[in-house]
Formats: sequence, C-alpha cells, structure tokens
Amino acid sequence: MPTETNSNSLSAFEALESEVRSYSRSFPVVFGKAAGAILEDEEGCEFIDFLSGAGVLNYGHNEPDLLNGLIKYLQSNGIVHGLDMATSAKREFMERFDAILLRPRSLTYKFQFPGPTGANAVEAALKLARKATGRNTVISFTNGFHGVSLGALAVTGNRYYRDAAGLPLVGVVFMPYDGYFGADQDTSEYLDKVLSDASSGVDLPAAIILETVQGEGGINSARKEWLQSVERLCRKNGILLIVDDIQAGCGRTGSFFSFDFAGLSPDIIVLSKSLSGFGLPLSLLLLKPELDVWRPGEHIGTFRGNNLALVTATAALQKYWTDEKLSQGVLEKGRIISERLRQMAQNSRDHRLSVRGRGMMLGLDCGTGKLAGKIARKAFEGGLVVERCGAEDHVIKLLPPLTIDGETLRRGLDILDISVHEVSKMTS
Repeated sequence: MPTETNSNSLSAFEALESEVRSYSRSFPVVFGKAAGAILEDEEGCEFIDFLSGAGVLNYGHNEPDLLNGLIKYLQSNGIVHGLDMATSAKREFMERFDAILLRPRSLTYKFQFPGPTGANAVEAALKLARKATGRNTVISFTNGFHGVSLGALAVTGNRYYRDAAGLPLVGVVFMPYDGYFGADQDTSEYLDKVLSDASSGVDLPAAIILETVQGEGGINSARKEWLQSVERLCRKNGILLIVDDIQAGCGRTGSFFSFDFAGLSPDIIVLSKSLSGFGLPLSLLLLKPELDVWRPGEHIGTFRGNNLALVTATAALQKYWTDEKLSQGVLEKGRIISERLRQMAQNSRDHRLSVRGRGMMLGLDCGTGKLAGKIARKAFEGGLVVERCGAEDHVIKLLPPLTIDGETLRRGLDILDISVHEVSKMTS
C-alpha cells in the first residue's frame, strides 16, 4: 500500500517539462510498469487503475493477446508507417470492423483515418459536415467536450479550455444538453423551436455534434428519448448528426457504440481512445457513403495510417466483439459499481453526493470540486488512481478497464468507499 511520495523522483519533470502537464500533478509518482488494471511505480508500489488512460485502455494495460500479436507483426517486418497507403493491416481492420460491428447493425459507412488523436477526427468531421452541406454553423451542447485544437475547441463548452484559445472561437451555437435545466425539462423541444423559428437568430446548421454520455463534462448521460428526438430534428431539417464516441464508445457503456441503445444511425461517427485496444494512437471517422465528398488528399496527415494500432485494433475486435460476453460483463460490473456508489452516497455525511452515468462510465457527483479533490487525493494515497471531471471538477469519474477482475474491482471500490467516508467525516 503506497504511503508517501518520493518527490526527488519527479525533479526531472518539474525542471524540464512544461507547466501544462496535469496528470503528473494529480498522481505525483513515476510509474514504471503496468498490467491489466494495475499500475506500478518505480518504488514498487501498486495502484489500481480506475482512469484507464482517460478511457484509452478499455482492455487494460498490456493485454497479453494484443501484445503478442503486435510483437509477431513487428518481427515479421510488417509496415509500421505508410501514410494512407494500402496495407494488409488496414485492409484486415476495415474488413473485420465491417463484418463484426457494422453489418450486424445494418450500418453502412466509409472509413476515414484522419490522424492519431480524437481531436484530429473531430476536426475532420466538422470540416466534412461543412463541406458536404455548404453551411457553416454547427450546434454543440452545454458541457460538451470534443478536444482542444481550435475547431474541436470551438464545439467544447468548458470556459477553462476555451480561454486558452488566444482567438475568437466561431461557427458554433450551444444548446442545452439533456437534463441541463433539470430532469423535468425536455431541452430537445427548445432546440426544435429554435430550428423552426426563422427569427431565432440561429442559422440552419451543417451539423449537430453530441456525446451520448458526456465524459469530461461530468458524466452526463442523455436519455434514449432525447437522443432519438435530436436525430428526428436532424432528419426533419436536413442537418447532419455527428456522434462523438471517442470516450463513451468501444464498449464503455456496454455495446460497442454508445448510441446502440437508442437505435441511432448517425451520419458521422467519431472514434478514438480505446479503438486500437492497446493504447496506441488511432482515430477513425465513419461516414455515410453519400457524404464522402472529399477530393484526393484534401484532408491529410502524416500519421493517418498507424499500422501497429490497426493490428491491435483488429485483434481486439476478434477477441472481444464476436460474441456478447464482454458487453454482458460491462453491464454486470456497471451495476456493481453503480450500487456501491449509491451506498457511498447514502452512507456519507455529505448529502450532496449522487451517482450518474451508464455502463462502466460512471461518476460520483460530490457537489463541489473541493470535496471531489479531497476524495480523489485520499484515494490515491490508498492506492487508487481516479480522476475528476465536470465544469468545476466536482465529479469523480470511474473508468476502470472493462476487463477488470471482480476482486480488483472490489478492492478499488473499497478504497474509494473508505476515502469518501474519511473525507466526509473530516469535513462534516
């Protein structure tokens, strides 16, 4: 059990790395190894990982089958970098993705590999929507987070990130997300009114971009009916629907796509984070064929063909998505986590605590960032890595690996439970 931090081990980072660093401040140790749901620092102390690389490691650290496949590919002199050249690794990924995930859902999309990060994919999605429709405006939602490059930042709501832009962020109108005014207010009705009123001051947008569960925004989960209503408004008005499934997708809510439960058919789907299955950079746009209006080379990027990531992504599809075992496990573990969080909230002396989220994308709303910060720090002292989110960093976000074993999950929840209890006792 970790007890103290060797501050000297961080001296190189403090002296040489930019002040922009963040996670090394929240978790002030030097990590050296990792396997499954366990991180180990240079001193040999182990930490249970409920962060999973901010949603990048849905299958855990160094998943053995994916690792072995990657080593085998490297030893065969397989293509590592090839721009967007045709490679066997890319072909196999696209064919397996289509066969395993798209065709069973009666979905037809073309693939675009825009670059290594989720923000790259969001930039491409916005650019394509404007090109395909000839319109400029995009509608995004309160508490939405889509990246910090300028285009993605324009559709991101958080003022902390927007203030760092250095210039005006334009071309976007924000609308209230589901639940923004409370559970009894259907904000899609307001959206409908604004779109149908020629004097609302809102131009007909090229696209609406949304997350079905807002990750950085505070684990805000949209209702099925609200999502379906937004999709109907898009169809009614000739607006493209972009679903940002960067964090909520790849099985985090149970099914591979977070919108499956609502039966949506987005015009553009944005994927990244856990897409490679191994933590290797990879992002993807899925676009309906009629939207493929790009001219050759019109949207480019040197690292838009990460063949190593494609190899591990294909292996992850083969191992985890040819049956329902993982999805069922996510739903069951999600129920366990959700119930434990409810117990923590009920047993706490601070009655502001509440639970939110879906599947294994869950959060403990602490009401204030100060309280959430104390709990997260106490949890880290006890050997649990967990981060905060929300407009005021007031929500403790739980993103354990989807493959975490029951015993490790229980130990992690026990640490969080103790932390909530101790902090609540100190602040009451």
